[in-house]
This record gives sequence, C-alpha cells and structure tokens, in this order.
Amino acid sequence: KSPLKEKVMDLMSSTSILPLLLGCLGIFGIYQLLQRMRTKVYVQNTVVVITGATSGLGRECAKVFHAAGAKLVLCGRNVEALEELTRELTASHTSQKQTHKPYTVTFDLADTGATVAAAAEILQCFGYVDVLINNAGISYRGTITDTTVDVDKRVMETNYFGPIALTKALLPSMIKRRQGHIVTISSIQGKISIPFRSAYAASKHATQAFFDCLRAEMEQDGIQVTVISPGYIYTNLSVNAITTDGSRYGAVDKNTAQGRSPAEVAQDVLAAVGKKKKDVIVADLLPSLAIYLRTLAPGLFFSIMAIRARKERKSKNS
Repeated sequence: KSPLKEKVMDLMSSTSILPLLLGCLGIFGIYQLLQRMRTKVYVQNTVVVITGATSGLGRECAKVFHAAGAKLVLCGRNVEALEELTRELTASHTSQKQTHKPYTVTFDLADTGATVAAAAEILQCFGYVDVLINNAGISYRGTITDTTVDVDKRVMETNYFGPIALTKALLPSMIKRRQGHIVTISSIQGKISIPFRSAYAASKHATQAFFDCLRAEMEQDGIQVTVISPGYIYTNLSVNAITTDGSRYGAVDKNTAQGRSPAEVAQDVLAAVGKKKKDVIVADLLPSLAIYLRTLAPGLFFSIMAIRARKERKSKNS
C-alpha cells in the first residue's frame, strides 16, 4: 500500500472520525424517513383534485397520489379517457394503503364559465377539497411575428385564466375551513423565456406571478400555495402544442425526448406537496443555472438566447 492510502485508512478507522461519519449518515437516514412518513400522513385520505389527469404528468400524478391513499377527483376534457384511468386505478394493487375509487369531472379549462360550474361539481364529490393540483396546460411553438393574437389568447385561456378561475372558485370553501393547498404546475419557462415559445412563456410567467401573490395573501388563512417549475418532461406536450395559426405542432422536440420521465416528476410533486414547499424547481443543472444567469448576468443571458434563436431559425430554414 502507498503511504497516502495508509494515511487515509488510518484516518477513516480512527476512533474520532468513523463514529462521526456513521452518526451523520444515521441522522440523515432518519431525517429522510421522517420526511417520507410526513408526506404519506399529509396525503392519505386527503381530497386531491388533479386537472389534465388523462395524460402525461397529470396521469402519473393520479397514480402516485392514488397509491398514497388520496381521495381523487380527476378532471379533463375526455370522458372516455377519464373513465379508463379510473378503471386502471381501481384495479391496481400497487399500494398496501387503503385506496379510494376516484371521482371524475369533465370540463375544458379554456371555457371559464364551464370551469366555474365544474368547481361546484367538484365540491359535491366529497364536500370539500384539500389539495388542488392545477396541472392541465397547452404548449406553443412559433415566431411572434407570424402568430395571431387569437393563438396567444387561446394559450392564456388554458394555462392562465382557466387555472385561476378554478382556484378562485374553490378558494372560498378552503378559507372557510382554514385549510387547503393550491399546487400549480408551472415551468422553467415561467422564470426564463426562450425563443419561439412566447405565448407559452408568457402564460407561465403570469401563472408564477399570480400564485406568488396568492401565497402571500392566503398566509393569514392557513392556505398553502406551491408552484412547481419542471424542465423538459418526456410527454406529448410538444406533440399537442399549437403553432402560429392554431394548428397542431405534431412532433416531439429533441429536448422533450431527452426530458425526465413523468413518473419521476410525479414523485417530486408528491414530495413537494407533502413537505408543503412553496416554490420548487424540478430541472437539470443547465436550466436551473439559466435562472440565476438571467438575474445575475442578464446581458450574457440575452446574448445566449439570441444565439439560440439564430440557430433554431437556421435549422428550420435548412
């Protein structure tokens, strides 16, 4: 053995260092266990409403919250897809906890009137709501100069006005009980903006701002507010994105294809809810660094975005 290795081994086996390391590991393990237990206790038997529950992240959230023992109200536009998901969850035996058969409510978030009416139907399921997960959304691809204002409005209706209409409709019952948790799935693009995503980024920036305000205003009423900002997730979000004229994009972006699995992100959502976190970034290192770069070195960030725009435009034209 080399002298260096011998010194390291002597250090690790010394009576002062080894017990300290083992003690730290033990404390960390206990802390992690307590956090998991806290999440399970918080979620079990709570009434959880999930919008956009029939696909992608919403579907995976339905699975993990159902397995955790939550009483689900699943929301979406497609009746058949909601019924299929309900049958799948009811037939699953992945949890040792007592599970509950989900309720379903069908409506389109882009229709504010239908959303307000749906809130009343949601409250009829269990009489109250503990956790609202605003997950449903639509993405966008295109240049600002070619995009009609109607497309901008359509994205805002689904991603911004729909969630806040549902939130406002359910808030009075939460305030009356002095209990409730509003969870909104935003995006990294609610914190930074990238080229050819203008309508989507604008809707997510508005979402971030609204729920940050809501968090402060609801503190006195005991209502929790969590904003979760994922990076790329491997779902059909880009496939179903709308383009400059409102037509379907119909393709999986390279970055989307390399994104995290929705099942993994759903576990992060469950953990964030259980820990009552206020603002959570669920992204890889580069997108997370970009947020700080936008604040600390905005000039550099803008230059990088301009380079990205030129590259994307050149790629599309080639």
